[in-house]
Order: sequence, then structure tokens, then C-alpha cells
Amino acid sequence: MVDFLISVEDVRSHYFQVELKLAAPLAQQGFSLPVWIPGSYLVREFSRHLSGLRAEQQGRSIGLRQLSKNRWEADCLADEPLKLSYRVYAFDTSVRAAYLAAERGFFNPSSLCLRAEGHEAEPQRLSLRGLPEGWQVGTALAFDGQHYLARDYDELVDHPFELGAFWRGQFEVEGVPHEFIVAGALPVFDGDKLLEQARRICAAQIAFWHGKHPKRAELPFQRYVFMLNAVEEGYGGLEHRASTALIAPRRDLPRLGSSELSDGVVRLLGLVSHEYFHSWNVKRLRPAEFARYDYDAENYTELLWFFEGFTSYYDELFLVRAGLIDEARYLKLLATAISGVLATPGRQVQSLAEASFEAWTKYYRPDENTPNATVSYYTKGGLLALALDLSMREAGHASLDEVMRQLWAQSSGGPISENQILTVVAELAGTELAEQLRQWVHGHADLPLAPLLDVLGVHWGLEAAPLAQRLGLKLGEGLQVKQVLAGGAALVAGLCAGDELIACNGWRLRKLDDILQFLDPHDALRLTLLVGREQRVLSLALRMPEPSMAPPTVVNLSLADKAPAARAETLRHAWLGG
Repeated sequence: MVDFLISVEDVRSHYFQVELKLAAPLAQQGFSLPVWIPGSYLVREFSRHLSGLRAEQQGRSIGLRQLSKNRWEADCLADEPLKLSYRVYAFDTSVRAAYLAAERGFFNPSSLCLRAEGHEAEPQRLSLRGLPEGWQVGTALAFDGQHYLARDYDELVDHPFELGAFWRGQFEVEGVPHEFIVAGALPVFDGDKLLEQARRICAAQIAFWHGKHPKRAELPFQRYVFMLNAVEEGYGGLEHRASTALIAPRRDLPRLGSSELSDGVVRLLGLVSHEYFHSWNVKRLRPAEFARYDYDAENYTELLWFFEGFTSYYDELFLVRAGLIDEARYLKLLATAISGVLATPGRQVQSLAEASFEAWTKYYRPDENTPNATVSYYTKGGLLALALDLSMREAGHASLDEVMRQLWAQSSGGPISENQILTVVAELAGTELAEQLRQWVHGHADLPLAPLLDVLGVHWGLEAAPLAQRLGLKLGEGLQVKQVLAGGAALVAGLCAGDELIACNGWRLRKLDDILQFLDPHDALRLTLLVGREQRVLSLALRMPEPSMAPPTVVNLSLADKAPAARAETLRHAWLGG
């Protein structure tokens, strides 16, 4: 047994105090803290917040050597009880690390709990001490009344903890209790409505993977916990084997007395759906490279397009299948995703396999050139799933739903490779489509979504792009240039990220669209921009794109005006209805 005692030392200075007890250490016992947390593919160096590390044995201090940025070795006797103590600074409001303040606490054990090397497979036990009066504990980890118990270190670090005076509610799906914890909600928050919305999503996904009324033992968890931190600004989630940590704007939560399903609520429910789907797709069904995590370094895979991208496809699709949004609203969400990818020049530079492999250095470290050099394995991966699903349905084969379930069955909910994915697609839809999938994954071509959607009676329309997009710009606050897109008029004119747009053709700019009213009627394509750059004012000549040359990259999806053919309607209902 490896014992951890985590104490709330000082909420004002944001420190947790940690004690680790090891009954039978090795001689020269090693310890390490993970450098990353599974599900978030960036080396985050959690050990930078650890300080004051001390070790003692038989009541006496013993020596500790730091071997690397995240590893230490205790100069101890074998099989004599060993105690380590240290502090961890916790003021990260994200879902990835640890937080402690007067209003709440939160931690992932991967940020607080050192790994006793050689003892990872032994049971791990965690206790809490010093919680402020009125604070509750939320976690999916087993509790015996005094301690939280994990079978091994992997299970321990896969269970986050929420601490504080939060709201909590429960529902059941197929006999499995689900708990929803919300911290920071406004007084008008409608918890009952959120529980019912989440319940419908969970029921639809369990039926997707296991059919109607499965045996409880067939499910991958026997209890599940949603932990939502409601904040002023922020959005994201991190999946775990029996829980998820979420962060979202508190204005996006359902409100008492409101029957409207706002865009914010839909966005939140999409996040709930995404993280819950990960309980199957990435926590169990996972890349072969993740069969065993290496917590000390990057874990590379080319398959995030499948595990994140296909999950992104299903997250909003399940909002339709659960009856929370209608077809028209789903098509609007889908059109936004398509438009976003088509407006990204990097889709012609980076393949989905490359985007997956390079997540460690590119996706989580965006800069001004990111849209020119990368593509999102989330968004384009989701569109790839759409293309594959509709291709299978159009050809009269099984759907992507069957692919997912067959991969689950063949791997017993375990590690898989790209070859296994392609093999299942070939078995269900033929080798030609499997080869097409491989080319989509490793190539740069745009996906043939318009003709595929047309078969289902979905009309692909094009709208005029916003001015910034037509110029090849992305703006930050006010009129400051955030990004300059490859191939655009702004790049040709010499605009750079960080420039501030001041004036156009001698007129002061208040907003970007002012440019349209300052155009010279005799030469409506030529502009003279004044921009601020590093305390200097520059004059740049910018030429508006010819109307015929401006790529219409804003897509609008709608149901066709004319009555669809019976087959189209049947296919669409099967797709959206599951």
C-alpha cells in the first residue's frame, strides 16, 4: 500500500501539503511526478510547483537527490517505513492541474501525488485533511469511509477531486448512478434541467455502445461523476475513466424559468457529450501507443484524428439523437465546423496523421502562424468521421456506428492501431473505402462533403465571407491583428500579427467594416492603410480581392426546399436518429 495524505495547508497562499508513506521501500527508492496528464497532449512540468521535499526513516531525516526535472531518489534502507513530505502550489484554474483558494479546491492526483517507482502496481490510498468547514468532496474514486482507494497508480491519477461548497445532483442510467457537481453557478442555475439533459445524452450513448438495457456489468464504469467549474470565461474538459472535469462560462448553464435552449447551453451539452463519449473512445478503446502510459515524456500517436476527431463528430450528433436539438440546429453547428476548416490554410499543409503526432509541439502551443501551418485533428477529424459515415450509408453498407462497435468488440475495449481501423472499415464497406480513408488521413485533400450531404437531402449553400476573412485576417481585441492568413490580401500588403489598424484612405477606423464606406468609388479595390507597429506608424497599400476571386468559404447547410426522395429521407433519419 502506498499512502497519501493531502492537507489543505493555506487557501490564501494556495498550497496543498502532501505526505507519502511507503511501508516497504526499495533501497535507493525513486520517486517521480508526471510531466503531463493523459488527454491533454503537452508537457506541462507539474513538478515546477513542488517544493520543500523532505524524507525521513525511523524518525530521522535522510538524504534526497534530484535526478532530473521530475525525479528524486531517497537514500534509504530497504523495507523500513519511509515518509516523504512536500508542498504543491495550486492556482491553475484549468481542468489539468490543481487549484486551491478560499472558494474551492480541485486537483488531479497527477499534479500532487509522486509515483513511487517500483510500487506503481500496488494499491494506492489517499486521505484528505484540513478541509474548511462546509466543504464537500466530489470524486469517482472508491471511498471506504476514511480513505479513497485505487488499485494502482494509474487508477489513482485518473480520478480528479473537486472540493468546496458546490451544488450536486444525481440521476441513474441503466442502474448506474451518475452524479453532477457544479461549482460557481449563479443563483438562477436550473440544476434539475441540467440533470435531465445530461441523463438523455448518457442514455443515448450507453445504448449506442451496448444496446438497449445492457447488463450493468457490461458497462465500463459502475459510477460516473461530472465535475463542472462554472466561471466568467473559459471552456474545456478532460476525460477520465469514470468522471470528467469540465469548465464553462456560468452564463451557459440552464436557467430557472427559461424554456429556451440557448447557444451557450447547447455548447455546454456538446462538451458533456464529448467527454462522456471518451469513456469508451480513448479511455478504453485507445491508441496502441497508449497501452501503457509513460508519465515522464511525450507519448506519440498518429491516431488523435480518430480518438478526438471521431469523438467530436459524435458529441453534437448525440444532441440530435437524444432529442435535445432538431435537425436544422444540428446542420447549423455542422456548417460552422465545415466553414472553420475551409478557412484554415493549414489544412493544405498538415495531414490529420501529422496533426495528431505533432500535437505535443503545435496544437497546444498556438501562435500567429498556427492557421497557416496546422489543421485541427478535432474539427477536421470530426468532418472525416462525417465523410466516412455518409460514404458508408450512401453505398448501402453498415454505418460508422457499426465500425465503432466492432472495434470495441474486437479489441475487448482496449488498444487498437490504424491498421485495425482500416481492416474493420474494409470488412464492413470494402477495401476501396478503406483505402480512401487512409488517403484522407495522410493527405491534404478537402473532403467531398457537399455531394455526400446532398444524397441525404441536405443543401450546401455558400454565403459571403466576413470582411476579415476575405482580407485574410484574424483580429484580436479592437483592431489589432492577431493572425495573417497565407495567400490573403493582408499578407500581400505586408500586414503582420501585432499591427494595429488605425486609418483607411485617410479616415479613422473604429471597426474593420468601416473600410467598406471609405473605399474610393473610382478605384474601389485599392486601399491605403495606416497601421501602428512597434510605436511606428506605417502606410501600407492593400488591394481588396476581386469579387470573383474571393473564395466563398462560409458554408450554410439546410434541408432541401423540394421534397426529398424517399431514400434520402430514410438515410437522413437513420443518420440523425441513430
